[in-house]
Amino acid sequence: MSDGKIFDEMWGHDEQLRGAYHGFHDWFADEDPARLRAKQREAEELFRLTGITFNVYGRAEAEERLIPFDIIPRIISGAEWSKLSRGIEQRVRAINAFLHDIYHNREIVKAGRLPEAMISGNEAYLPQMVGVQPPGGVYTHIVGIDLVRTGPGEFFVLEDNARTPSGVSYMLENRETMLQMFPELFSRNRVRPVQNYPLDLRRSLAACAPSGTSGKPVVAVLTPGIYNSAYYEHAFLADQMGVELVEGHDLRVVDGRVAMRTTRGYTPVDVLYRRVDDDFLDPLNFNPDSALGVPGIMDVYRAGGITIANAPGTGISDDKAIYSYMPDIVEFYTGERPLLQNVPTWRCSDSDDLAYVLDNLADLVVKEVHGSGGYGMLIGPTASKKDIAAFRRKLKARPSNYIAQPTLSLSTVPIFARSGLAPRHVDLRPFVLVSPEGVKITPGGLTRVALKKGSLVVNSSQGGGTKDTWVLEE
Repeated sequence: MSDGKIFDEMWGHDEQLRGAYHGFHDWFADEDPARLRAKQREAEELFRLTGITFNVYGRAEAEERLIPFDIIPRIISGAEWSKLSRGIEQRVRAINAFLHDIYHNREIVKAGRLPEAMISGNEAYLPQMVGVQPPGGVYTHIVGIDLVRTGPGEFFVLEDNARTPSGVSYMLENRETMLQMFPELFSRNRVRPVQNYPLDLRRSLAACAPSGTSGKPVVAVLTPGIYNSAYYEHAFLADQMGVELVEGHDLRVVDGRVAMRTTRGYTPVDVLYRRVDDDFLDPLNFNPDSALGVPGIMDVYRAGGITIANAPGTGISDDKAIYSYMPDIVEFYTGERPLLQNVPTWRCSDSDDLAYVLDNLADLVVKEVHGSGGYGMLIGPTASKKDIAAFRRKLKARPSNYIAQPTLSLSTVPIFARSGLAPRHVDLRPFVLVSPEGVKITPGGLTRVALKKGSLVVNSSQGGGTKDTWVLEE
């Protein structure tokens, strides 16, 4: 863990320019600030014209907002990325093995490494997946691993996103914007490309097609529709992959296959990249009131007639209480010590942990086990006494619904502020593709940045922004 001192990724702990930033620093020193301010406005206009937005819920109706974008890249050296990649791949392989195990033999429970109640009592666990063998043995086709940094070689996994990880479209648009506005920067720095992601995604999904697929696999993206917060991304990825974007009403079960409506009638689908939550996927098997899914799709899936990416039931690996067991999970399935560390975590379902958390609320971050997007959490050091008291009542009422963690000294990277370069806290979400052919990690990922000075909340729904993430060639 960090000693509490904030690590700046450009200047280190000792105000010495770090190697990865030398090329950028030399370029920036020669730039006219007025030109850069104009470029920042140009970037915002590009995002507006392209329609790079997200929806914010929790109000009378969804509000559409522009994603704030900062023109200063976050830069990671090739050596740092090589080390990170090994840890990410190890973790993703362990998660996939864990999912197979809990829906089959539950060896990890038999070995006493994970309590049975953590599985059967988990709302993200799907009994309908017991005994199901996904095509190619892949549960987690697309994974986003959220990382935070506290020092030169100190990266921690903040959370795992194996259900329906979002944000890859922003990673791609951020790079496209930077290439368009600052081509000279890329000629001076050997930055690894990310633009092949849509092609890699399509190939990876196609490689996961059911064994009985004949010819080129038909891939489609299933979206809940235009009012979903990530609809822009659904449409973007379908377009970039050259596949159909469909909604539930475009699909039906025909002769034991899931087929999509086209101008030539119904065409069978081999791989469905779904961005619809489990509960809404099939009204015959899950929520009977769902109009977003496809009646009978789970029966076709269980019979091996279609690949659903990510597999139903993967959400249990996103659970923040399961997260606290991830070091054991990695070691159990890989036989290796974890290369990436977890943030120390207190499970409030444990009476001793709960007592500690209640005594130290003002110093901790408390999260809902199924929460996301920065909602439903308490950041003790910045919370008011009223907020802490309210959260104390929530914790006592439903302790098993929460975990707690120390407040990390997240690293900072520069943003382009009115005064010039100014440090802001960041996290990183690398994107991982898994298929029977192997694990592919896109170099970089989505850097989310807290645009408010001192803020630790990077989520766009909570006022954060994004920036291009560079991984330099080794």
